[in-house]
Amino acid sequence: MAELPIPDVPPARCSGRFTISTLLGMEEGGRGPYTPTEGSSCDSAQPTQLSSSTLCTRTFGYNTVDVVPAYEHYANSKGVGDPRKGRPSLADLHSILKVTGGLAVPIASLASPAIPCPPRWGSLCPPQIRCMLNIWGVILYLRLPWITAQAGIALTWLIILMSVTVTTITGLSISAISTNGKVKSGGTYFLISRSLGPELGGSIGLIFAFANAVAVAMHTVGFAETVRDLLQEHNSLIVDPTNDIRIIGVITVTVLLGISLAGMEWEAKAQILFFLVILVSFINYLVGTVIPATAEKQAKGFFSYRADIFVQNFVPNWRGPEGSFFGLFSIFFPSATGILAGANISGDLKDPAVAIPKGTLMAIFWTTMSYLVLSATIGACVVRDASGSLNDSVAVGSPGCEGLACSFGWNFTACAQQQSCRYGLSNYYQSMSMVSGFGPLITAGIFGATLSSALACLVSAPKVFQCLCKDQLYPLIGFFGKGYGRNSEPIRGYMLTYVIAVGFILIAELNAIAPIISNFFLCSYALINFSCFHASITNSPGWRPSFRYYSKWAALFGAAVSVVIMFLLTWWAALIAFGIVIFLLGYVLYKKPDVNWGSSMQASSYNMALNYSVGLSEVDEHIKNYRPQCLVLTGPPNFRPALVDFVGTFTKNLSLMLCGNVLIGPRKQKMPESRLMADGHTKWLMKRKIKAFYTDVVAEDLRSGVQMLIQAAGLGKMRPNILVLGYKRNWRTASPESLEDYVGILHDAFDFKYGVCVMRMKEGLNVSRVLQAHEHPENAADPTTLASEQQASTIFQSKQGKKTIDIYWLFDDGGLTLLIPYLLGRKKRWGKCKIRVFVGGQINRMDEERKAIVSLLSKFRLGFHEVHILPDINQKPRPEHIKRFDELIAPFRLNDGFKDEAAVNEMRQGCPWKISDEEVDKNRAKSLRQVRLNEILRDYSRDAALIAITPPIGRKGRCPSSLYMAWLETLSQDLRPPIILTRGNQENVLTFYCQ
Repeated sequence: MAELPIPDVPPARCSGRFTISTLLGMEEGGRGPYTPTEGSSCDSAQPTQLSSSTLCTRTFGYNTVDVVPAYEHYANSKGVGDPRKGRPSLADLHSILKVTGGLAVPIASLASPAIPCPPRWGSLCPPQIRCMLNIWGVILYLRLPWITAQAGIALTWLIILMSVTVTTITGLSISAISTNGKVKSGGTYFLISRSLGPELGGSIGLIFAFANAVAVAMHTVGFAETVRDLLQEHNSLIVDPTNDIRIIGVITVTVLLGISLAGMEWEAKAQILFFLVILVSFINYLVGTVIPATAEKQAKGFFSYRADIFVQNFVPNWRGPEGSFFGLFSIFFPSATGILAGANISGDLKDPAVAIPKGTLMAIFWTTMSYLVLSATIGACVVRDASGSLNDSVAVGSPGCEGLACSFGWNFTACAQQQSCRYGLSNYYQSMSMVSGFGPLITAGIFGATLSSALACLVSAPKVFQCLCKDQLYPLIGFFGKGYGRNSEPIRGYMLTYVIAVGFILIAELNAIAPIISNFFLCSYALINFSCFHASITNSPGWRPSFRYYSKWAALFGAAVSVVIMFLLTWWAALIAFGIVIFLLGYVLYKKPDVNWGSSMQASSYNMALNYSVGLSEVDEHIKNYRPQCLVLTGPPNFRPALVDFVGTFTKNLSLMLCGNVLIGPRKQKMPESRLMADGHTKWLMKRKIKAFYTDVVAEDLRSGVQMLIQAAGLGKMRPNILVLGYKRNWRTASPESLEDYVGILHDAFDFKYGVCVMRMKEGLNVSRVLQAHEHPENAADPTTLASEQQASTIFQSKQGKKTIDIYWLFDDGGLTLLIPYLLGRKKRWGKCKIRVFVGGQINRMDEERKAIVSLLSKFRLGFHEVHILPDINQKPRPEHIKRFDELIAPFRLNDGFKDEAAVNEMRQGCPWKISDEEVDKNRAKSLRQVRLNEILRDYSRDAALIAITPPIGRKGRCPSSLYMAWLETLSQDLRPPIILTRGNQENVLTFYCQ
């Protein structure tokens, strides 16, 4: 821990926290990054900034720059390496300390001022009440008695428990997600996307928002259906039964929209009122079941609790088109889908991590109990068929009377046989109202349940959709993300939800709308559970839910059950739902939005990469699996785009490409630049669609930096085996040291068993001067300008047409000279180019040598059919070209007059690049070979798209760097197409064997 000199100042009182007033590298009287504001205090109960003269040494007893762990150091953290408020940087702790005048200079404050929070009303309407209200919807009052009549009490309980199994497991998953970090606004979408990533979160959020919008219509239609029935009883229909539902529904959803726009406080107060009304209606219903039935109620099928009624209603009695187990399940399931109502208002809760799990699970428990009790009680009180006519009263045991009601003195045989009964569980949707002690209270309960659920969905859908819009994961929806007012209310989202709801209200059939919702909610629940399971099995360090009842296997089971039920309900609707999910998921994966939430998808990618990389280490290398893995000395990649594009073309989706940059200079000076620019270079590569890594090293000179890269670059078997670099055009005018370094790098590559590829273009590779001429000096060090700068176009980005790729395979280097052009020719932009192979030979054996090379190439299965023998390769070059070569090396000659080796070494002392007369003479034939090859290249390949040639190798200690560069210069000069000087490491990279 970094210690500082303690000045003779009495320490101030400190509540378990302390600061240090020291600035490293700061001018006297200056203000540093931790300089406090005036009037701050160390003793505040809330995190505050501390006085510049305060030394809080209570914790450790000595003055230190280090700070104790604190909440604000981790708040709003985004990624690894991001600066955090209040905590000193590593440089502050590790760098040389500067003390001014024997006293520490005040700099640090441990916390930022408290940010005011928006008003929270979670205590006014806690998640448990909100979830219960959303679960207790239209299905409870208007369809559960009817489902009990169709499926019987036993199968109705099975339907309820199956639904609750799915929702409970999903509730556990949501509880785990909500306890996996600080929760903000955005509800279900925020919870899932921030924990599990935009890929899954986006699709779930969009589907869930749509499902909630449709649920508004379902609950509103239930309300309108009840109002229509009341009007029908009093013969006061507006138009007709169907259109009345549409009219009442549109008016109702418009009023609910007005309540929502009035603000969350009004909406919360309305929900509390609805909750109380529903509780009173339940009590009213239970009281009604024990009150002796009147003659009017008996005529409608209610006879209080009877064991034989319970026995008869215990078994199913399927009727109508919906009369099947899964048909009824699809109608009931939406009544269990309100479990996410609490999570959808996560931004409005005081402590979401506690309130959401507790409220959600308690709501599931109590609503499940209410469903089971209601189906059992009403199934024990009401017969399936009743006429409602007082005239059907008969004496017990009357002849011709069939059915259970006969034993109670009622004859419903006629209407039951003709299926014209208006009352009874199977026919009368308002059975709960008929059974209750006071019917209007049940009507009020229906109003409360339907309106509260509709209102909750009407609030949830826009909030989820607003958060989704702000993240800009999908196009064309950003318009709806705008917020209004102090609480950023999504008014545009409300209007969109309103339009969707009205569209489904016009269907005016509750039994048609419910299955649509079931499919979308089941799809959402399947995705939520699978996402949690995926996060668990990837061992993501960020997946640490504090909810202890979560199980990854339960989540997987919940996902599987949801999918199975979806297909059992309506297979074609399930396919449509999953098609939408796959499309949304694929779009996000393809577009790769610029967000970083630490998702499980990232963790999964890391795990897969790690496992495969480790697995590769266990696989023995084989020539058939050889891949050209390239370490490209690009410097800053945007400085040499042609070199990047060339290598990126043949390594894309095939092998490793690593762009290396050597920062030359003092480490202290260059390390900040390295950290600052690395991210910008990576983004530049991504924008250019180059699949490559970027890495840099800080070194005293270029050669030692490249040696570091050659030795340390890569991971396991994913290590470079080819060094790719640009040709040094200025070698004649550059410093002799840099010339030695350049040639030395080639020698180092061969020493480390690398292949070498040197690229030369007539116009050069380095475009840094062009970039700097268009760049403002103040933005030169800004990494964001790298990704946003205009991309330079190169020849390797354009289609080459029907040109040729000419390969001069002059020396057998293992086949690398053949392999790279072959891989290049497989790409679309180079696919139409014809590949020609040139080899040296003798004029009197041209046919035999050509057949031998053609046979060899055919065994390699490269598809190279055009082979040319160069019989004149050993002819003497033209005199003017020989003279040009001699003039090229003249400035680098010692002109020692063929003195002995000792004298030459003495003359060469301090200038090893110089060429002795003996070295010129010994290498004369090799030098003339390069001159002649250049003549051949200009004759045969002046119109080629690319030239690949095997360069000579200069022996260490025998070939001065200037002579070797003169060979490369002579070989590749005055050529219009790009030329690739490729030399393998003399080990096979091609084979014609199958094992």
